[in-house]
Amino acid sequence: MDWTLYLAFVAATVALILLPGPNIMMIVSNSIAYGAGRGLATVAGVSAAMAVFLALTTLGMSSLVQTASSWFEWLRWVGVVYLIYLGIQQWRAAPLAVVGAGAPAPLSRVFLQGFIVSATNPKVLLFYAAFLPQFVDASAPILPQMVLLSVTFVVIAFGIDSGFALGAGRLRGFFSNERRARLQNRLTGSLMIGAGVWLAFSRRS
Repeated sequence: MDWTLYLAFVAATVALILLPGPNIMMIVSNSIAYGAGRGLATVAGVSAAMAVFLALTTLGMSSLVQTASSWFEWLRWVGVVYLIYLGIQQWRAAPLAVVGAGAPAPLSRVFLQGFIVSATNPKVLLFYAAFLPQFVDASAPILPQMVLLSVTFVVIAFGIDSGFALGAGRLRGFFSNERRARLQNRLTGSLMIGAGVWLAFSRRS
């Protein structure tokens, strides 16, 4: 493929992933609440949903997606309700006076949270369908280029999201007494509720 186009795609992808949204809010929230390990598990769930969306786009299913817009609108609202529910739960949770006390969230649960949050934002599938073709060289075979762009997108997103998870995980040691632990619950709960509100007000193009 045209490597100038590819480098432009990399730069655009980095800028896009750095924009705040429900995925990053969920990753940061779980990292602060449970530690960087659970944050990274959330990243894995987000990336898995992202990979599914990109695979659908690469396989040429974007036209089918556009005909099912009403179904995707319902899916988006499922994501909104789920995020706000998680946020309220976290806001109301009893604070842990010592970091590490209590059973940590299972890896499978935070992975699933990340997957659901990413998968219930169907706007991204429509976005991928419009975004990726802008960086395809029409004079070369299309499918290998779409595969390369999709894999590159997931790798970059995983790396940047992991950075957010590790950075937020380092903040966890700050919440080492009951007062700060209560603040942690308020912070992580607010992040989840904020992610739900962000998703509620997002609009399909």
